[in-house]
Amino acid sequence: MKYPDLNALLEGQPEAAAYFRSLPDYVREHMESRSGGINSFESLKDYAENLTRGDG
Repeated sequence: MKYPDLNALLEGQPEAAAYFRSLPDYVREHMESRSGGINSFESLKDYAENLTRGDG
């Protein structure tokens, strides 16, 4: 399901909200600044993976 933005996604999908809360602070802050481009759980995961790719 697609949502208008990150906030709507987090309100509408508890699983996505739990995943978002598990991410490092800098990742969450970056996502919040680009919230319009994150409209599904899949896009949330993809964005997080792109941001954390060099952390491992």
